[in-house]
Amino acid sequence: MYATVIGTPTQDKSDPKYGMVLDFGDFKRLVHEEIVDRFDHSVALSDAENYKALKEIKGLFNRIHILPYQPTCENMVEDFAHRIMKKLPDGVDLHSLRLYETATSYAEWFAEDQK
Repeated sequence: MYATVIGTPTQDKSDPKYGMVLDFGDFKRLVHEEIVDRFDHSVALSDAENYKALKEIKGLFNRIHILPYQPTCENMVEDFAHRIMKKLPDGVDLHSLRLYETATSYAEWFAEDQK
């Protein structure tokens, strides 16, 4: 997954983050906490499917996410964008998000397309 933010770099010379829109370490941590740590190596299923039998198969799946949408790459990238946007500090906006389904196939979300 690739994510980009947009904003105005801080102009406060006394701020250790002077000249930054957002510290990349902070952004990476946010993306990992909200997306990677939750969804990596998990099974994502639509709440419209019959998933109850999967939960009964002990040990087969450690992490199952039941989502209110069909978990296609296109739908997931939009969900992930909204999860990230909610956690960004004031003055920082999500610009784009790219979620790979395979090494060469991906869905991309752009803030400008949401207006």
